[in-house]
Amino acid sequence: MKTLFKNYASISALLAIGCGIFFNSCDNQKDVQDDSTFGLIQSKIFTPSCAISGCHSSESDNTFLQHQLVLESKVSYANLVDIAPQNANALVDKLIRVKPFHAEESLLYHKLHLASHHESDYGNPMPLGLELLSEGQLEFVRRWIEAGAPETGTVVDITLLDDTTPQPEDFEPLLPPEAGNGLQIVLSEFNVAPNFEREFFVYQKLGNQEEIFVNRFEIKMRQNSHHFILYDFEGIPDLLRPAVDLVRDIRNPDGSLNIGNLIPMGYHVFVIGTQTPYLEYDFPEGVALSFPANAVADLNSHYVNKQSKEIVGEVYINLHTLAAGEVKKVAKTLNLGNQNLNLAAKQRVTLTKSFKFDKSISIISLTSHTHKLGEKFVIKINGGPRNGEIVYSSSDWHHPDFITISPPITLDPGEGLTSEITYNNTNDKAVKFGLTSEDEMGIIFGYYYEN
Repeated sequence: MKTLFKNYASISALLAIGCGIFFNSCDNQKDVQDDSTFGLIQSKIFTPSCAISGCHSSESDNTFLQHQLVLESKVSYANLVDIAPQNANALVDKLIRVKPFHAEESLLYHKLHLASHHESDYGNPMPLGLELLSEGQLEFVRRWIEAGAPETGTVVDITLLDDTTPQPEDFEPLLPPEAGNGLQIVLSEFNVAPNFEREFFVYQKLGNQEEIFVNRFEIKMRQNSHHFILYDFEGIPDLLRPAVDLVRDIRNPDGSLNIGNLIPMGYHVFVIGTQTPYLEYDFPEGVALSFPANAVADLNSHYVNKQSKEIVGEVYINLHTLAAGEVKKVAKTLNLGNQNLNLAAKQRVTLTKSFKFDKSISIISLTSHTHKLGEKFVIKINGGPRNGEIVYSSSDWHHPDFITISPPITLDPGEGLTSEITYNNTNDKAVKFGLTSEDEMGIIFGYYYEN
């Protein structure tokens, strides 16, 4: 099974807070002067843009479990050349982090090349939050790989690095669905301040006067987006329901959290989302999500800007519809969480929780969500002839796999799923379930339909 999207943003009501992106660069030791081709890639590209705190500087980076790639000068070459990547889609496509003589089969080249992200889902373009490599820098890396990716020696013309022509972002808005075949939602251009991580919500009417059935959706975002998620609310008191069209920023201008805007997040129910710049997702034939007439959704956009200048964000969402008469099954969202978390300090523990269904259902996709202490998330079938069978496993808390299951997993009444989550609390204090990055979660997400 191929990962659909390497992952839409940790997919929980509190994804953004759990991401824990940091902007301050660590004081990397200055590289010893090395004018070899790879030495220049290290000093001109990796050290200033990649091997920074929170990204690829060390195994203590909060994103390390996601990518397991350190690009600090002493280890970067060994971690790149002829090494398999962590990205599930890249593995399916048989890419290597750096495959000598083959740039197009090297994940590093695709991650640095914005145009590649219009074609394949290998996660966000890099470096996230910073300016893209120039055309000259990108070509320098490409030619180094094509020359065999040697660790020493000069194999590429150094003057390429003088070419500072920006890679064209070439952002083209999604064309809306044809009339009568869907609708489009737009978060028009908005600003993200320098050296700032902006995340906000807008409770917005979708504009559908009748019930619609969505069997395909597309999401497209400008560069440096961390994620987009469309939420519904469940059980939220009218007093806490947000005003329509009001932009609710999670962070104040000084970077502190806006607690009032966090409270409604506890009532979120995931509907659709992505963490990659472009996503197209198709439900199985005849299966569709239902949106009631005059639907309102909470739209969540998260952008990362590590630059010293303001950047612009923008998001387009297309909901492609199926005629009611063609709908055989209505897709519903799995949202199965374990809130009974109490993780002792300096201990590793595996916690399980089982969830049973009172109806016969068919599960068509699965994913998981924890915060940064989650080491491994396993989902097993609970009950019936397949009791104990592992149907999902991920060790990437930041970008957990979102898998399509074909044929679907059919569960009879009384059967269900079990989450088996290993946490490693490296903190000096106990950690419990909660909404911030200092707390933890353990949630099964996915889609299913009733039989």
